[in-house]
Amino acid sequence: MVEVSRFRNGMSLLTGAVNIVTTDGPGGRAGFTATAVCSVTDQPPTLLVCLNQSSFVHRAFATNGMLCVNPLCGEQQALSEVFSNRALSADERFAAADWTALATGSPALAGALVNFDCRIVDTHAVGTHSVFYCEVVDIRQREAGGTLGLVYFNRAYHRLGDAAPALS
Repeated sequence: MVEVSRFRNGMSLLTGAVNIVTTDGPGGRAGFTATAVCSVTDQPPTLLVCLNQSSFVHRAFATNGMLCVNPLCGEQQALSEVFSNRALSADERFAAADWTALATGSPALAGALVNFDCRIVDTHAVGTHSVFYCEVVDIRQREAGGTLGLVYFNRAYHRLGDAAPALS
């Protein structure tokens, strides 16, 4: 088996979009910064989110059964740092930005690149983490306009974007 430090060093070279993942409901309002988010299928529209089972927000997500994935734009790096600061309460975290709600009632970040509002339809425990499979029930996309995405690569934030459309 590969040593944990070698695995983490290798994973630091896998670029990931920076997201704030949020929930609200009977388990309380909670949110965290995540790069472990990806598409699973488009029929039905489903994505997955990985969350450490020892995280203090884990219980809220598991209890609420819904969440919103909010991919950040380049100018929202400070918000990513707020939501990864374990010393801040949920109220302090959510006070750092403007929020609305879509179909599930989970907080949807105003100004995010897009909001994926989801129901958690399945959960698998893998090692230290829960993998939440999330069916997308609503989407709100930011209006077009020169916004760069925020990614994490080699243990640092980077702004990513291209003014020209991708080649087909």
